[in-house]
Amino acid sequence: MTTDQIVLFSLFGGFFALLLWGRWRYDIVAFGALMVGVLAGAVPTKNAFDGFGHPATLVVALVLIVSAGLVNSGAVHLITRSLIKSGRSLGMHITIMGSVSAVLSAFMNNVAALALLMPVDIQTAKKAKRDAGLSLMPLSFATILGGMVTMIGTPPNIIIATIRQDAFGEPFKMFDFAPVGLIAATAGLLFVATIGWRLIPRHEGDSSASDTLLDIGDYVAELTIPEGSKLIGQRLVDLREEAEKADVAILGLITGGKRVYGTARRNALQAGDALVLEAAPDALDEFRATLALDFADPARQDNVAAAGEGLSLTEVVVTEDARITGKTAIAIGLNWRKNTILMGISRSGKRINKQVRRTEILPGDILLLLTPSDAVNEVIDWLGCLPLAERGLNVTQNSKTWMAIGFFAAAVAAASFGLVYLPVALGVVVSLYVLTRIVPLAEVYDHVNWPVVVLLGSMIPLGQALETSGGTQLIANSLIDLTEGMAPWVILTVLMIVTMSLSDVLNNTATTIVAAPVGIKMAESLGVNADPFLMAVAVAASCAFLTPIGHKNNTLILGPGGYRFGDYWRTGLPLEILIVAVSIPAILVFWPL
Repeated sequence: MTTDQIVLFSLFGGFFALLLWGRWRYDIVAFGALMVGVLAGAVPTKNAFDGFGHPATLVVALVLIVSAGLVNSGAVHLITRSLIKSGRSLGMHITIMGSVSAVLSAFMNNVAALALLMPVDIQTAKKAKRDAGLSLMPLSFATILGGMVTMIGTPPNIIIATIRQDAFGEPFKMFDFAPVGLIAATAGLLFVATIGWRLIPRHEGDSSASDTLLDIGDYVAELTIPEGSKLIGQRLVDLREEAEKADVAILGLITGGKRVYGTARRNALQAGDALVLEAAPDALDEFRATLALDFADPARQDNVAAAGEGLSLTEVVVTEDARITGKTAIAIGLNWRKNTILMGISRSGKRINKQVRRTEILPGDILLLLTPSDAVNEVIDWLGCLPLAERGLNVTQNSKTWMAIGFFAAAVAAASFGLVYLPVALGVVVSLYVLTRIVPLAEVYDHVNWPVVVLLGSMIPLGQALETSGGTQLIANSLIDLTEGMAPWVILTVLMIVTMSLSDVLNNTATTIVAAPVGIKMAESLGVNADPFLMAVAVAASCAFLTPIGHKNNTLILGPGGYRFGDYWRTGLPLEILIVAVSIPAILVFWPL
C-alpha cells in the first residue's frame, strides 16, 4: 500500500470506530477526519471543500426545505387525514399507513415523512386502544423502503446518482431507481403488514396505549415542596397513600442538593425539597394538585406563567439532531431562553439517576415540557424535537396546498425529462416557496439538516481521495479474490450484504460514499456493467433494519415505541434477507450485467 492509502484507510477506520463509539456526533468526526487528511497530504488542499458544493450535498439540503414546504402548505395532511382511521384492523392499518408513508418518502425526505406521520400513528393507536409499538416499527421501515423508489427519496440514491455522473458523465435520472426500488419496497411492505409486526417483542410491564398518550412508560420527574406546605415535617413514607391513589411511584428525594433513595423514606421533609417521582403526565398533575406541590423550580415556574396565557404540558421525542441532544436543559438555557421547564424524561430501558434538569438528553428520549400555552409550537421548533400530539393548524396554510403541489410536481417532471438539472429544479421550488411564503424566509435555513450537510461535505473529498489513491480498487480486488470463481451475480450479492451490514451500524451516507466506488471498481475488474453494482449499493445502504442506530428513523421511534436495542433485528433480519432475495433478480432484469 502507498502512504496515501495507509493514511486514508487509517482515517476511515478511525472514523467508523468513532461512529460506533458514539461519543462525538458524526459530522464533527467527519470534518475532523477531513482536516487530518488535508494536513497529512492525502487530500489535496485545493479539493478540501469541494464536497460542500457537490450536487449531492445541495440536493439533500434542498429536499429538506421542499419537504417543509409540503408540510406547511397542508399538502401532506390532505392525504393522511382522509386515509387514516382508527377502526381498522392492525394489519390493514399498517398496510395503509405504510403505503402512504412509502409514497410520501419517495418524494420527500424519509425522516421528514416519519416526523409527520408518527404523531398520526400514535393518535390512531390511542383511539384504537392498542400498543403503538406494534405499528411504529413497521411505519419506520415503510418510510425507509419508500425512499428507495426515487432519486430524491433518500441520501444514498442522491449520492449514487452523482457518483455515476462523476464516473461516467451521466447521472441516474429521477425514476431510474423505481423498477428495483418499487419491487423491494412492495415486498417489504407486504412483509411488515402481514408477518413483520407479529415478530415485534412486547416486554412484560409495557403500558397500554390507552393509558397514556403513547406506550412510553412513565416519566421520571420532580415536584418541589413549597414554603408553608402542610407536608413540611412529614416523612416521605407518609405520602405513600396519596401516591398510590394517583398512580405515582415515589423513587426518592432531593434534599440539600443531593439525591437520596432508600433512607429518604424516613427523612423529615423541608421546604425546597424535591420529590423524585415516576408516573404518567396526568398522574403527575393529579398528585401535584392534591398535595399543592410546585414544579421542579418555583422561580422558573413563575417565569413560565408570566410568559403566556396559561400553561401546557407537552410531550416531545428527541431526534438525533435536536438542539438538546447530548446536553442538559440547564446547558441550553431552556427556561431563561424559552420560559419552559423540563418536567420529566422517559427513557426506554434505562434508569435516570440524576436530577431531571441536569440529565444529559439522548436521541429517542421523550420529554415532558411545561410551556406557556401560546408558545408550544415555537418551543418545539426551537428544540428541533418531534411533538407526540398533532400540531395546531396555525402553521398549515391550506389555501396554498395546490400551489405547493404544483410547484413541486412541475420541478419533478422537468428534472425527470431532463429539461432542468435536478438541483436547479429543486432550487427553483425553494425560491418559489419563499416568495409565496409557503416557507417563511426566516425559517428557510432552520429546515436544513446541517450535520448531514457537514457529513456529506467532509466525506465526499475523502471518498474521492480514496478512489484517486487506488484504495477503492484495493478493496474491490480483495472482495473479488474472496469470491474468486463465483458468478458475477454472486459477487453482486456479496457486495450488497457487506454494504447492508455496514449500513446497519454506520451512517448510510458514509457507507454509500465508500461502497459505491468499490462497486464500480469491482464491475470494471469483472468486465461487466457497473450500473447493477451501483443499484445494489443504493438498495443495501438504504436498508438498515437491524439496529436503532442504522437509520435516523429507527432512532426516532426507539422511545415512543418502547423498544429495546435488540428488538429491531427480530423483524429487521428477515426483512433484510427478503430485500436481498427480491432485489438481486430485479437488478439483473432491469440492469443486466
